[in-house]
Amino acid sequence: MADMTGKELISENSEEIVEMQPLLSTPNSTGLSSNHSEQHMEDKVMVDIKQIIEESKDGCLPPTCCIYRVPPTIRHLNEEAYTPKLISIGPFHYGHKRLQEMEAHKKIFFKAFTQRAKSRLDDLVRFVKHSEPKVRASYSENIKLNEEELVKLILVDGGFIIELFMRYHNFDQEIPNDAKLSQPWLASTIKDDLVLLENQLPYFVIEELFNIAFPADHHDDLPSFLDLSYKYFKYFNIQYLRPNTDVCIKHFTDLLRLFYLPTKLPMRNLFTEVISNYVLLYGANELQEAGVKLKASTSKCSLDLKFSGHTLEISQILVEDRTEMLFRNMIALEQCHYHSQSYIIDYVVLMDWLINTHKDVDVLVHKEIMATSVGDANNVVTLVNGLGINVLHLGFNSEYTDICRRLNGFCEHWWHKKKVTLRRDYCRTPWQFVVSIAGIILVILSVVQTLFSILQVVK
Repeated sequence: MADMTGKELISENSEEIVEMQPLLSTPNSTGLSSNHSEQHMEDKVMVDIKQIIEESKDGCLPPTCCIYRVPPTIRHLNEEAYTPKLISIGPFHYGHKRLQEMEAHKKIFFKAFTQRAKSRLDDLVRFVKHSEPKVRASYSENIKLNEEELVKLILVDGGFIIELFMRYHNFDQEIPNDAKLSQPWLASTIKDDLVLLENQLPYFVIEELFNIAFPADHHDDLPSFLDLSYKYFKYFNIQYLRPNTDVCIKHFTDLLRLFYLPTKLPMRNLFTEVISNYVLLYGANELQEAGVKLKASTSKCSLDLKFSGHTLEISQILVEDRTEMLFRNMIALEQCHYHSQSYIIDYVVLMDWLINTHKDVDVLVHKEIMATSVGDANNVVTLVNGLGINVLHLGFNSEYTDICRRLNGFCEHWWHKKKVTLRRDYCRTPWQFVVSIAGIILVILSVVQTLFSILQVVK
C-alpha cells in the first residue's frame, strides 16, 4: 500500500465503489418490489371483500318462505322420517341417486298430464317461468339450480302431482292399469313421500298450473285442485274436513297439519308462571290410580282433550308405522314456521307427560283410547317420548294448561293420595287384593266377636 501512487490508489478505490454500487442499490429495489406486492394484495382483498358484500343478502327470509330444511338438531334423531324413500319433489332432494328409478315414471305422468290438459304447453311453460322467482323465494335456502333447470323441475313435478291426483279421482278406471300405482305398497309410499317437509312444491304453483291446464269453461264435472287434494289425502283427514277456500294452504305438509288442528284454535300461554303449573306430573296409570276415569272421546280431532268432574276424555289415537314420520314432519314445520302456533308440539308434549311407562300404554289401550300396530307397549313409549327431543317449546295450549293444573290438583288431594297408597300397598295384584280383602274381613269379624264378648260380660 505504501508503494502505490495517489493516482493508483484513487483508481483502486473507484473500482471498489463501482463494485459496491449494485450491493448498495439492492435494498432499494427489493423495497419497491415488496411495496408493489403488498399493494396488489390489498387491492385483491378489497375486490374480494366488495364481492362478498354485494353477494351477501340481508339475512331475512322472504315473506313467501314456507318450505324448510329440517333443523339438524332433530333431523339426526331419525333421518328416515324426513327423507323421501321413493320419489323426489322440489329441489332439496333433486338428483338423489336412490330416487332416480321414479324419475322416468314422473316423466310418463307429466306426458300424460300435457295430453290431458286443455291448454297449450306454451301457456304452461310461460306461467311457470313467470312464477319461478316466487317459487324460488318459497324455500329457506338458496336453490343451486338455474332458472331453466328450476322451471323444468316445477313443470315435471307439478304435472306429475296433478296427473297422480287425477288418476286417483278416476281410481277404478286408471289405477288398476298403472305399473306403479297398482302396487299398494308403492302407492302408499308415494303418498307418504308427498307429505315430507323437505319434499314440497309451493301449493299455489301446482294449483294455478291445474287451473291453466283445465280452465273452468272447458269442463263441468272436474273437481277443483283443492277437492282433488283432499280426496287424495283423505286417509289423513281423520276429522273429515271439507275443502275450505278461505284457508291458505302452503304445501302438502301444511295440509297434513290442518287435518289435525281443531277447527277453533285455542289461545296459547307463554311460560310465565312456575313450570309445575304447566307440566302434567302424573302419567295415565297414576291418574287412574288416583281416581281419574279415562275415557275415549267422541271427538274426531286428535288434539281434543277434556277434563270434567273426575273424567278425562282423550281422542282416540292410532299408532302405526307412519305415525312417527307424520308427527316429526309436522313438528319440524311448526319449529320453522309456526313458532307461536305450535299446537302439534303442544299435543306431543302432553302425550309425553301422559305416557312414561308401558303401564301407561296398557291403560290407554285397555280404555280403547289407543290402538297400536308397532309392537309391544315399550315401542310406543320410545316413539312418544322421542318426538319431543331437541324441540323448542315456546308456549302452551291454554286449554291443556288448565287441564294439567286441575289434574295435578286432583291427584294432590289428600284423599286421592291415600287411595293411591292403598292401591299400591294392598291391591297391586289380584292375589294381593284378595288377601287384603280377606284381612279386612278377618279384622271386622274379630271386632264383631269382641263386641259380642263384651255384651255377654255386661249381661
